[in-house]
Amino acid sequence: MKKNLLTLALLFSGLCLVSAQDDADDTHNVSITIPEVALVDVESASSTNISFDFVAPTEAGDPLTAPADNTSLTLNYSSIVSTADPTRTIKVSIDSEIDGVDITLAAAAYSGSGEGATGTPAGAALVLSTSEATLISGIGSCYTGNGTANGHQLTYGLEVVGATASYEDLTQGSNSVTVTYTISDI
Repeated sequence: MKKNLLTLALLFSGLCLVSAQDDADDTHNVSITIPEVALVDVESASSTNISFDFVAPTEAGDPLTAPADNTSLTLNYSSIVSTADPTRTIKVSIDSEIDGVDITLAAAAYSGSGEGATGTPAGAALVLSTSEATLISGIGSCYTGNGTANGHQLTYGLEVVGATASYEDLTQGSNSVTVTYTISDI
């Protein structure tokens, strides 16, 4: 019996020692990694390829009629910036220019279901060229939301008398250019 009491006493004191090591609070670490993100996408309800057709005059002495502006595309992006580069821009360029025609592009103010520092559009329409031009600046960590109801609505237009275009440079035919959007830490 004494042996059992001694065993119980030792067991009880061992439990007290174990529980005596715990206190009213405890700590541990939680590690969180947030990746840098820079994604850009052009959205459309159908196709992101757009076409413009000038209308020939029906009366001698009249010029070509430029087609209506195209507003069928929307620019979406996601961005997580680094502390070294806290803002980004979206720049735009074309791979070649068309003699006699200026392609213009404007981005509307942000609208949609996204969140964060979505940046500021350039304001006036840009005349696209092979040199990059800043379309949206001041982008921080944000997302615009995905699809045509989110982001910046794009307005493409054509001019035959503009910043670089001249009517005398027009020639008959079909032309195609590739528009490139680049999001970067500049």
